[in-house]
Amino acid sequence: MAASGWIEVGDRVYQRRYDPCDVTVSVVVGTDGLLVADTRCSLVEARELREHLRALSAAPVRWVVNTHIHWDHVWGNAEFVAPRQVPPAQVWGSTQTVAAMRAEADDQEAAAFKERMAGRSPEWAAKMAELEEYVPDHEVHGGHELDLGDGRTVSLRHVGRGHTDGDLLLHVPDAGVLLTGDLVEESGPPAYGSDSFPLDWAATLDAAMALAGPDARYVPGHGATVDAAFVRAQADAIRAVAEQCRALHAAGVRVDEALRAGEWPFPPEALGSAIPRAYGQLG
Repeated sequence: MAASGWIEVGDRVYQRRYDPCDVTVSVVVGTDGLLVADTRCSLVEARELREHLRALSAAPVRWVVNTHIHWDHVWGNAEFVAPRQVPPAQVWGSTQTVAAMRAEADDQEAAAFKERMAGRSPEWAAKMAELEEYVPDHEVHGGHELDLGDGRTVSLRHVGRGHTDGDLLLHVPDAGVLLTGDLVEESGPPAYGSDSFPLDWAATLDAAMALAGPDARYVPGHGATVDAAFVRAQADAIRAVAEQCRALHAAGVRVDEALRAGEWPFPPEALGSAIPRAYGQLG
């Protein structure tokens, strides 16, 4: 967690895990500044992150990249733009994530979720009172190369749907590192939320592994850095969920009976919205 500090997972690529949610923040150090992947759950947490970044490097934060839309990865964005940071960082996200974040501004379900968060505790009430959601001002349409100086590049890639429709990969080729966001989970099973795509997810992980290669280090959105064998095993388990959903749907098993009828690689409580989302994709 935060007390454990930064871990260098590749040449000048760092990971740090934070409560709440055991969320990962990753940093890529370039000669022109720092790239920060994901910004934690609130502005106060992002301010703490800024202090931790100063301990890592005196370089300015020039780029912020959101791996996907979820609140535990993006609610600290506004700490890195004006007026809190001048000059502001560029904030990047996939086209799909940007569209979803804009839509949330008028979404009643999102508003109700924020109310529930505020009711958790006085601490969370204070966090929500100062919440300022910042939508990325730079969009990734499939892919983009960020030049961090002296030829160091980070490739931003959207290769398919999985945890959400807008999951963004960050490949640091000179370090042999791929930042995966929540397409990969190490500290728990994959998170099948109400915006996940269970039938697409395994193929997206196949594409991620093809991008980074068998010798890369993979940094998940939650948990410790893993190798390609771990990602392959998780992709196979996700593929098994998809195949089971297809088989049950084809056999006429009702969605509300599928959990009991199937054989699953994850415990029932970990499947979340996997079955109804898969059945929805199958029509």
